Amino acid sequence: MIESLLIVNRGEIACRIIRTARAMGIRTIAVYSDADATALHVRDADQAVHIGPGPARQSYLVGEAIIAAARDTGAQAIHPGYGFLSENADFAQSVLDAGLVWVGPRPDSIRAMGLKDAAKARMIAAGVPVTPGYLGADQSPERLASAAADIGYPVLIKAVAGGGGKGMRRVDTPAEFADALASCQREAASSFGNTAVLLEKYILSPRHIEVQVFGDTQGTIVHLFERDCSLQRRHQKVIEEAPAPGMDDASRAAICAAAVKAAKAVDYVGAGTIEFIADASDGLRADRIWFMEMNTRLQVEHPVTEAITGIDLVEWQLRVASGEPLPMRQDELRITGWAIEARLYAENPATGFLPSIGRLDHFALPTELRIETGVAAGGEVSAFYDPMIAKLIVHRADRADAIDRLKQACERVECAPVHTNAWFLARLLAAPGYAAGTATTAFIADHLDTLADDPEPSPALLQAAGDALVARHSSGGGASRMPAGLRGFRLNADRVNRIELVADGKPYTVALSQPGAGLYASRDRPGVSIDEDGHVTAFELGQSFSIRVPRVEGAASGPATDGVILAPMPGRIIAVDVVAGAIVTKGQKIVTLEAMKMEHSLTAPFDGVVADLAAAVGGQVAEGTRLARIERSEPPAA
Repeated sequence: MIESLLIVNRGEIACRIIRTARAMGIRTIAVYSDADATALHVRDADQAVHIGPGPARQSYLVGEAIIAAARDTGAQAIHPGYGFLSENADFAQSVLDAGLVWVGPRPDSIRAMGLKDAAKARMIAAGVPVTPGYLGADQSPERLASAAADIGYPVLIKAVAGGGGKGMRRVDTPAEFADALASCQREAASSFGNTAVLLEKYILSPRHIEVQVFGDTQGTIVHLFERDCSLQRRHQKVIEEAPAPGMDDASRAAICAAAVKAAKAVDYVGAGTIEFIADASDGLRADRIWFMEMNTRLQVEHPVTEAITGIDLVEWQLRVASGEPLPMRQDELRITGWAIEARLYAENPATGFLPSIGRLDHFALPTELRIETGVAAGGEVSAFYDPMIAKLIVHRADRADAIDRLKQACERVECAPVHTNAWFLARLLAAPGYAAGTATTAFIADHLDTLADDPEPSPALLQAAGDALVARHSSGGGASRMPAGLRGFRLNADRVNRIELVADGKPYTVALSQPGAGLYASRDRPGVSIDEDGHVTAFELGQSFSIRVPRVEGAASGPATDGVILAPMPGRIIAVDVVAGAIVTKGQKIVTLEAMKMEHSLTAPFDGVVADLAAAVGGQVAEGTRLARIERSEPPAA
C-alpha cells in the first residue's frame, strides 16, 4: 500500500483526497501557491510545500516543481485530483519516469482518449455506438461544409482537442456554417493550440448521461452505473444525480456495457468516466444513446456514485495504484437510493453569473448532508481559480425526497460578502421541469429569465432587519454613531413605525413589528447579523442581502453621509491618500480602488477626521468591505 501521497490540486478535491488517505493511514502532502498559503487543504495535510505564485500556470501546472516537491518530501505517489494536470499524459509519464506512483490511468490511455476524433475512431472500431458525424482528416472548409450537409442540420462543430465547452458551435443552416467554423477554429487555436475539428449531428433533445468505470492492473474493468449531468450552463455542469431519471433496465444495461467496452479498448486502469449523449425526444432508449468522450480521471460529481453504491472511489484509486485488485466484482455492485449533487459557486446569477471574489467574512453551510468544500469562514475566494467553493450532496431513498432535501439545504446556505449561486440552485431544484426528470442540457438556458431573476427580500426579512437596526442604534453609541436615516427615531413612538431601508441598492418602506424587539431567533423569522456601522447582512432562501438605512451619495464612487467608506465592488487597493487621524475636506480622495481595469476614487463625504482606516495598498477587497470612516469635525447644521 502507498505510504505517502502528494496531492497535485487544491480546494475541495484536495481536502476530499486527504480525508480518505488519512483514514487509510497514508501520510499526505499538499502543494500550494501564494494565493493558497492559508487555504483549508494546506491546513488539513500532514505537510505542505509552496510551489509558486497565484496563477495556476506558474504553480499548479508546473510539472517540474510538483515532482521536485514530491522528491523533497519523500512522497511515494502523486494524485492529480481533477483539472490542472490530471489528464496530461506527458506529466503522468514524467511522474512514472521519476520513480513515483501515478494515481491515475496509464499515459497511453490518456493519450488515446485525449483527442476527440481519434477517441471516436477507436470507439467505432471497438463497436461502441457513436453520434453520427464526420471525423475526416480533410479539414478544408469546403469538405467540412459538404460533410455537414450530408449529416443534416443542425450540426455541432467541436474542436478535437476541446473541453469545458470551448471550441463548440451549433450550426442550424448552411448559410451560418462558414462563420461558425472560423469562430470555432479561432477559439480552438487560442485554447488548445489545435484548429482541427469534428462534426456531429446536433441532438435536439439531448441529455448528458455518463457511466463511472473502474479498472485494475489485473485487467478487470467494472462499471458503477450511470449519472445524469444534463443540468448545465454553457456546457458547465451545475447539478448531477445518480441514477439517471427515466433509465429503464434495458437502457442501463446497454449504456453500461458500452462504457465497459470503451474502457477495455484503451486498457484502462483506475477511475474514469465514459460520457454519452442521449436523444431524449422519446424518453431514454438504448438505441438513441451515443458515445461522446471519456474523462480519464475522477469527476467532480463522483460523490453521487459513491452515495448510491456505498463505495469510496478515492480509496479504490489508491488501492488500484498500489497494485491491488478491485475490491468488488460487477455482480456485487448495487444501486441503493438516489443521490443528487449541487455545485456551489462564488458567483452572482443576477449579474450574468459574474464570479464573486474576496474574503468569506461569513460562511455557513447546512450540516445534515454531505459537504465537500475547500474553504471556511475567514478564507479567501481567489480570482486565480475556478469559482466552485463547495458541493452539497444528498442521498435519500427516492428522488423526490432527495430533491426536496437538497433544495432546503441550498436555501440555508449563508455566505457574505461574497455572492453565491445557492438561491439559483434552490430555484432550479424547485422547477417542475426538473422534478419531472425530463430536463435536457438546454433546460437552464430555456428558463434562465425566471431562474436567475434577481431575488428580493421578503417583508419578514426587511422587518427583522429594520427591528435590528433600530434596536442596535437606540440602545448604544449615541446619535453621533447613528446612521442619518435613524437619527430622531424613538422606540417609544407608536407601536407601528415605518422606516426607509435600502436592500442591495433598492429602496423599501418597512413597517416595524415591535420596536426594540431586536433580533428574532424563532425558526419562522429570518436571521440577521449587524455591524457597528448600521449595516445588516440578512440571509433568506440561499441569498444574502445587504440592508441599511438610506445613504446619500456624493460622487458616483464616493461614500455615504454617515462617513463610512465601503468598496463599491471587488477590487484591489492601489492607493491610500490619508492616514488615521488626518483632517480631510469634503471631496478629498481617501482611497483608490482598481476594479475591472478601471480606477475608482473614493472621497470624503464631508469635512472631518479619519476616525479609522482599514484600507492598505495592495489589498484585495470584496464588494461592501469597509475601508475607512470619517467623523465630522463639527456637528452638522440643524
